[in-house]
Amino acid sequence: MSPGYLKYLEENADTPDTGALYRLADALGTTVEDLLGGGHDRPPGRGPAMAHPSLEMLDEQECRRLIAPGGIGRVAFNGSHGPTVLPVNYKMHEGAIVFRTAVGGAMDKDLSTGLAGVDILIAFEIDNIDEANREGWSVLVQGPAHHVPPEETNGPQGTGVTPWAGGERELYIRIVPQHITGRRIHGI
Repeated sequence: MSPGYLKYLEENADTPDTGALYRLADALGTTVEDLLGGGHDRPPGRGPAMAHPSLEMLDEQECRRLIAPGGIGRVAFNGSHGPTVLPVNYKMHEGAIVFRTAVGGAMDKDLSTGLAGVDILIAFEIDNIDEANREGWSVLVQGPAHHVPPEETNGPQGTGVTPWAGGERELYIRIVPQHITGRRIHGI
């Protein structure tokens, strides 16, 4: 497919013939369905694995590098209704993970012992999946979830972490990593 024709397709509402779509998808290492945005809402990782994938264990330094930009992670804890996993927007601040939640909300209650200086140990998972190349990485952080009191929020507030869910989410939670593990799956 010529670059000029590809540029034309990107800039104009036109549908190429089926053969062109298959050639383009093959050249990009994807499927026609993905190329056209089909299955956009499906969970990631549904594609088949490569013929001979390899699993690499990541050291702590590489794990910290991967999660340093912040983004979306999942908080895992034993909630009032049993095991609970919730997505949150997070940022790194002074080596700790920081996210926001609602004061008096489920996470506020479930991540609080009610005892000063006693925090609940939780897990936090961050990943990146590249379906087109059939590879990705995952980092698991385990440590105490600490409610940041209002007088200490100057540091975490400076991170700029903003919850996508919006609403009043003025309680900052800090996870101080005690154990960090990770792995990367390579397609070839």
